Amino acid sequence: MDFGMPTLIENKNLEETIALCKELHLQFIELNMNFPLYQIPRLEETEYFIELAKKNDIYFTIHLDENFNVCDFNPLVADAYMDTAERTLDVARKINAPLLNMHMNHGISVTLPDRKVKLFQEYREEYMASVHRFLKMCEKVASGTGIKISIENTDGFQSYEKEAIEYLLQSELFALTWDIGHSHTSANVDEPFLMEHKDRLFHFHIHDGLGNKNHQTLGTGEIDLRQRIGIAQECGCRCVVETKTVDALRRSVAWLRENQYIRN
Repeated sequence: MDFGMPTLIENKNLEETIALCKELHLQFIELNMNFPLYQIPRLEETEYFIELAKKNDIYFTIHLDENFNVCDFNPLVADAYMDTAERTLDVARKINAPLLNMHMNHGISVTLPDRKVKLFQEYREEYMASVHRFLKMCEKVASGTGIKISIENTDGFQSYEKEAIEYLLQSELFALTWDIGHSHTSANVDEPFLMEHKDRLFHFHIHDGLGNKNHQTLGTGEIDLRQRIGIAQECGCRCVVETKTVDALRRSVAWLRENQYIRN
């Protein structure tokens, strides 16, 4: 089972990130497109990433922008995200990144006197038409590449998101990411859905959780890490050790070694 690290704000460039990855004997880095360092024009300098990956015997996965929303009702916005996804898939193919990680965007809510209405739920046909368009684009660009587009749980999948995910999972291109910290802080509301589709789990984000806080150092919180990592092992998933600081990452990797998940 491969372990990797996230993009950390303390690392000012990719070379610093790779140095830390090598120090900790991790196998991969998840490039986060929320950061200016990893926007499309820079990612498209693919020879740079290929050279560094080969030189350092590592590989990359890619985390799409958390605002990613191909279902936005503004077609100009939706088209921009669709173009971003298409170009990112092309980058992944060229640099041999096996996986793109993405969040489902909840969309906008309208607050009524007695309830909140999710616009994606209210305008389901328009929403699902956009999901269909996204699926067809991904299949056109990435079929046969072996790349997975993996959907991560955050604070609880909405009913319309579950419908969309079920539809996307009809394609072998799509998979699921289990973020165990997000699960913890949302009372594990997504666990039944994830376990129902256990065969489609390809990626884990692992960090500890304490109360309503996640991204904590492994071994310092309340999550049954052995049970969760055991599922990742059983499913043959790679794991991003998704802490937010260099110190927390070092201590988390030490925990993994102490518990014999990493043996080098």
